[in-house]
Amino acid sequence: MRRFPWPRASVPIMLTMLTMLAACAPADEMPSAARTGPVSVVKTVDMPAPSVAAQPDLMATPDGALLLSWVEPMGEAGHRLRFSRLAAGAQGWDAPRTIAEGTGWFVNWADTPHIYAMPDGSLWAHWLRSTGPARMDYGIDLVRSGDGGATWSAPQLVHPSGTPGDHGFVTFWPQARDRLGIAWLDSRQKAADGAHAHHDDGHHGAGAPMMLRAALYDAEAKQGAEWPLDTSTCDCCTTSSAMTDRGAVVVYRGRGEGEIRDTRIVRFDGERWTTPRDVHEDGWQIAGCPVNGPVVVAEGGTVWVAWYTEADGMPELRAARSQDAGDSFDAPVTLAKGTQVLGRLGLARGDGHLVVAWLEQSPDEQQVLVLARHDERWGQAQRTEVARLSARGRASGIPRVQWHAGAAWLAWTDVDGDAPRMKGARVTFTR
Repeated sequence: MRRFPWPRASVPIMLTMLTMLAACAPADEMPSAARTGPVSVVKTVDMPAPSVAAQPDLMATPDGALLLSWVEPMGEAGHRLRFSRLAAGAQGWDAPRTIAEGTGWFVNWADTPHIYAMPDGSLWAHWLRSTGPARMDYGIDLVRSGDGGATWSAPQLVHPSGTPGDHGFVTFWPQARDRLGIAWLDSRQKAADGAHAHHDDGHHGAGAPMMLRAALYDAEAKQGAEWPLDTSTCDCCTTSSAMTDRGAVVVYRGRGEGEIRDTRIVRFDGERWTTPRDVHEDGWQIAGCPVNGPVVVAEGGTVWVAWYTEADGMPELRAARSQDAGDSFDAPVTLAKGTQVLGRLGLARGDGHLVVAWLEQSPDEQQVLVLARHDERWGQAQRTEVARLSARGRASGIPRVQWHAGAAWLAWTDVDGDAPRMKGARVTFTR
C-alpha cells in the first residue's frame, strides 16, 4: 500500500463543539442545528457493498440517478471494482455489477478509482495497476460501457505504455455528450530525471516535479488530443473538475518556487488551455505533499472552489467564488479552522445549496465527518455532524458527497475492528 506522508502527525488534536438540536426522531435519524436555525436530518443509508469494501466513489448522473463504486479485496485473486445504481425515485440500490477484477492492482487510501456517467448514457471508470518493476511504477486503466455497466471495453492505459513512474489522481468531465475529458497527475518527467522512486524518500519533493496532464476520449474509447497542463504540481493531492459555460475547469495543488503549494486552476475552451493561475495566493510553504487536494463545482460562469491550507500555521479550509469562469476569484472565506481540521474535502451543489464535507478529529482521536451547508455566496453556514468514525488516520480515506433527490448523499470508509466497512448517509434540510 502506498504510504503517503502526513506532515501534521504531531499536531495536538482537539474538537470544536457542534451545536446539536435534541428532537424526537427514528433511531437512525439525527437532527442537527441551532434551535433558531434550519434543521438538518441525517439518515443512515444501507450500502450495497460487502463489509470488506472500501475506496468509495459517488456520482450523480445526468438522468437523475446516483452511482456508487467501491473496491473489494479478493485475497490471492487480487481486487475487484464494482458499482451499484440508485435510480431516481427508487427505494433501494440495484444489484452490484463488476467493472473489473484482477491481480497487480495498486490500491491505496487516497488515489482511488472513479466511475462517471456521460450525457449519452455511457459509463466510464478507472483504477490503478502496477506497470513496472519499481513499487511506484503504476498507471491508470480506463474502461467504457455502453450498456449500463453490463459489459466493459478492454482496459487501456491513459499514458504511454512503458512509461515508468506513477500516474493517478484522476478527474473526469463531459467534454461533449459522448466525449470524455480526463486529467491526472503524471511523473514521466520525474522518471526521465531518474527520480521516479521519489515517494520512498518520505518527502515527495525530490528531483523533477510531477505534472498535470489531460486527454479526450471519444465514443469508441479512443484517445484523441493529449496535453501537459502544468509541469510543476504537488505529487499526490487529489484533482477535481467541473463544467462552466466557457469550458471545463480543473483544480489541483501546484508546486511553485520555494515549495509553495497553493491551489491552481486551468480552463479548456475546447481548443486550448489557459495558463495555470492561483485560485488564491495562500503562500503555503511545505516541503512535502499534504495529500489534501481542492474540489470544485460550477454553474454557468460561476465557479466555487474549496481547499485545505496551513499557510497561516493552522489547519484551515478555505473557499472562494469566481463569477467569470475561473479568470478571477473573490477573496476567500474560512469554512473551518483549528487543529481539529483534517480536511479531505468533498463539494457538491444542488437546489441552490452548496455542501462541503470534511473530516475532523476529536480529543480522543476519534474522527468526525462534518457537512456544512452554505448559500451560493458561501454565507448562511449550517454545520452538521454526520458521523463519528472508529477509523483512525488514513483508514477513513476520503469521504464522497453528491447532491441527489433534494439531499446531500455521503459515502465513506470506517472500520469494524481491523476490517474496512463502507458507510453512507443522506442529509436533508427541512427549512
